[in-house]
Amino acid sequence: MSEEKKMTHEEAGQKGGEATSSNHGEKFYQEIGEKGGEATSSNHNKEFYKEIGEKGGKSQSSNNK
Repeated sequence: MSEEKKMTHEEAGQKGGEATSSNHGEKFYQEIGEKGGEATSSNHNKEFYKEIGEKGGKSQSSNNK
């Protein structure tokens, strides 16, 4: 009986990411980043950006509190 090694979720994600990267160029990533930014902007207000801006200025350990 042959044993087939199953791929972990992490390995599958990495393989998919590498395939996407090899099939698409820099422009693809710019476009999806812009699209995501627009979606975030339409779903959140100024307070959201204020909060994440403040989090960004703090150390990782203080963000977890």
